[in-house]
Amino acid sequence: MKDQKELFLSLYEPVHQSFERFCKARAYGQMPFKDLMQETLLIAYSKLDQVKDHEKFLFFLFGIATRVLANDRRKVKYADLNEVAEANHIQLPEATRKSEVEGLYKGLSILPVDQRDALVFFEIVGFSVREIAAYQNKSEEAVRQSLFRGRQRLCALLQKNVEYKTSAT
Repeated sequence: MKDQKELFLSLYEPVHQSFERFCKARAYGQMPFKDLMQETLLIAYSKLDQVKDHEKFLFFLFGIATRVLANDRRKVKYADLNEVAEANHIQLPEATRKSEVEGLYKGLSILPVDQRDALVFFEIVGFSVREIAAYQNKSEEAVRQSLFRGRQRLCALLQKNVEYKTSAT
């Protein structure tokens, strides 16, 4: 029991920050990121024996977190993103540009899953295209296309949001 705890902590500590950034970006609009982290870590701890390659522990966590979100999405279906945020009491990170951060996370939540994951892994978590390709079982070119298209669509969504806010004031 003690050995399992020590092993888990030794695998988790180096990837904590990357995992937290991933959860913040992916859970936005669906559930509080800390809940996602805790649920994922509980599952990961109970299934630690399934990790064959300790170098891929972070990917193991990403896979569990993605399934937790998918299961949560099946349980609760809200029509409006604002209802989800209110129901889950989502708190945005403290930043001087809080509305811009909120707009960015909302935009990310609207993107198709492949594009959103590619952008989160690349821009927020800091993975290379090669690492993303390995995780998503895609070619590097497919990941580059997802990044390109995701950035284009995100820019369009953010621009539309800016235009709406400007006309509303």
